[in-house]
Amino acid sequence: MNILINALRGALIGMAELVPGVSGGTIALVTGVYERVLYNANLFLDAVKALFKDRAAAKAKFKQVDWLLLLPMLVGMGAVVVTMAGVLEAFVTDHPEASRGLFFGMVLVSIIVPLSMVGGAALRAHAAKLVPAFLVAAVATFLLTSMSSAPKEDPNLIIVFFAAAIAICALVLPGVSGSFFLLAVGLYSATLSAVDSRDMTYIAVFALGALAGLVSFVRLLEHLLNTHRTMTLVVMAGLMFGSLRALWPWQGSDAQLQAPHGNIGVILGLFVLGAVIVAAMIWAERTFGKAETAD
Repeated sequence: MNILINALRGALIGMAELVPGVSGGTIALVTGVYERVLYNANLFLDAVKALFKDRAAAKAKFKQVDWLLLLPMLVGMGAVVVTMAGVLEAFVTDHPEASRGLFFGMVLVSIIVPLSMVGGAALRAHAAKLVPAFLVAAVATFLLTSMSSAPKEDPNLIIVFFAAAIAICALVLPGVSGSFFLLAVGLYSATLSAVDSRDMTYIAVFALGALAGLVSFVRLLEHLLNTHRTMTLVVMAGLMFGSLRALWPWQGSDAQLQAPHGNIGVILGLFVLGAVIVAAMIWAERTFGKAETAD
């Protein structure tokens, strides 16, 4: 059963990574596997590094990795990315207001997760430094998500490599959308089209860039969670709050924010649906996640 649950978690994270403005790291937090994935990813990287020095030590480290967590999640993510890239691109492109309304509700409720991990007592005790950190992170993400760029039809593969290295950080950093970064640099459509058409050259270059970014960033983030846990979680919440700017349903072609108009009722309904979906996910994780941990 745990294997199926982890595959579903991976599928949800993969789906989030395809949507501009939604972070896979946010979904990992909501589904309760964020820190476990970071820990096991670091174990895996340590094992790979040890291969070049001490194969016996590398073998021991590989045995410590929770493969029943990582492998089903990777399978779930890969399956969704391969099968849903074209569908989600069409949904986001053809129904921008509706899709943003849905995702706005999802991300807004998700902010509860890192703040609840900190706890009300810690938030009140250290409000003087936590509130400014939250605001700085929120403003920085707000400004980042105000950028946009014209789609690039045939991007240089060197640019693809470095864009992937940066975008993959969103996989482990809640509130920062890798898809939105690709959209901002004009590579979102090209990347999804490459996946949908099985352009193996583009995919291979993107994968290498993503691997390079992941190796350099995962260890730093786990270190911050271990040494500055409260501050790191509050900054994550700020990043998530600021990212809502990208998901405001009513925007112009240049990403300029607009007042509500058009099918307001439908969009509000989708907003509520998104909020309810994430609230249900949080409830399910807190209800059944404890039982899973106990097992």
